[in-house]
Amino acid sequence: CVLPMVPILSGIIAGQGDNVTAGRGFALSLAYVMGMAVTYTIGGALAASAGSQLQAAFQEPWLLTLFSALFVGLALSMFGMFELQMPAAVQTRLANLSNNQRTGTFVGTAIIGALSALIVTACVAPPLVATLAVIGQSGDVVRGAGALFALSLGMGSPLLLVGASAGKLLPKAGAWMDTVKASFGVMMLGMAIWMMERVLPGSITLLLWALLVFLTGVFLGAFEPLPETAPAIRRLGKGIGVMACIYGALMLVGVTLGGDDPLEPIPRGSLLAGSAQGLSTGHLAFESVESVAELQVALTSARAAGTPVLFDFSADWCVSCKEMEKYTFSDADVIAALEPFVLLQADVTDNDADDKELLKYFGSFGPPTIAFFDNAGREQPAYKLVGYVRAEEFATHVRRLAAL
Repeated sequence: CVLPMVPILSGIIAGQGDNVTAGRGFALSLAYVMGMAVTYTIGGALAASAGSQLQAAFQEPWLLTLFSALFVGLALSMFGMFELQMPAAVQTRLANLSNNQRTGTFVGTAIIGALSALIVTACVAPPLVATLAVIGQSGDVVRGAGALFALSLGMGSPLLLVGASAGKLLPKAGAWMDTVKASFGVMMLGMAIWMMERVLPGSITLLLWALLVFLTGVFLGAFEPLPETAPAIRRLGKGIGVMACIYGALMLVGVTLGGDDPLEPIPRGSLLAGSAQGLSTGHLAFESVESVAELQVALTSARAAGTPVLFDFSADWCVSCKEMEKYTFSDADVIAALEPFVLLQADVTDNDADDKELLKYFGSFGPPTIAFFDNAGREQPAYKLVGYVRAEEFATHVRRLAAL
């Protein structure tokens, strides 16, 4: 995606003449990358400022389907089925702008870098949107801006190499690039499946993961014979391909047994029904709260009984919430630690007026957020949790609060 920027940057460096130094070339490249970073940093800050509204908007089924389709389209492009790039007219205009900067001013180069970010945006739009959705969930403006700034630096690192070599070090196309493109194509298909997990049934997504993993193994040469003189890298690739095919086959078996988790394709109890029943874990029972008024009633009741309260924000589109439910709230130690607590939960999937009022009441940007109240009904802001928390850490946190 960054390669179309190379001729623009090379033109700026070439405008310095034949005696341009590596230091000057690197400085110009750095100015160019910093200009590009400004565009993404502003986008990250705006996404974080939008908070839960952006996160909720990005989880609408039709929008998830749209971006998943974009991921699939990009994957097909990576596989060489078609070429994806900005219109030639736009690239020509940007190239002409760079030609006007042949004097090599750092400010002008930075401006060209900011404009050139448009070339990359068309190629990285789906993963960029996924990143913005995660940033919107955090609601942290500094983190959002910093994350997109770091992303732009990573994208600009090849350009810095071009500048450090005074424009002489240019990547050359070859078989290695086709392999890299195919690898990114597989990752983009994986992102499409991951996004659709919130829309499709678990068994369907497990089937899609199985097909992707199995076909990746085939791509790595799992079924291709190796010559005796095959290099070590090909042998390693074939080995990884064979393991991928085996795991893909296990997921296909899991689909027939009712499984829905790609990390645990064979559901518990399906093969060892008699002894596996004892392995099942309990689950916490939350009382639903739909408004601030209902919350106040529940808190008053808990305060009268001298009972501490846990209040949890959740949503159907919140991936971390599902992780909390599956790995943390089902843990026996966590269940025991929460035994003295009244458990309240607000489902903010719809993001309606009551949901927004609850979020505003707690000063939260969105789920997953967990607030705690002591047995006197006082909220303990220092103990508020945001994001996924592992079971062991969560149990320790709760016991520390209960000891107050």
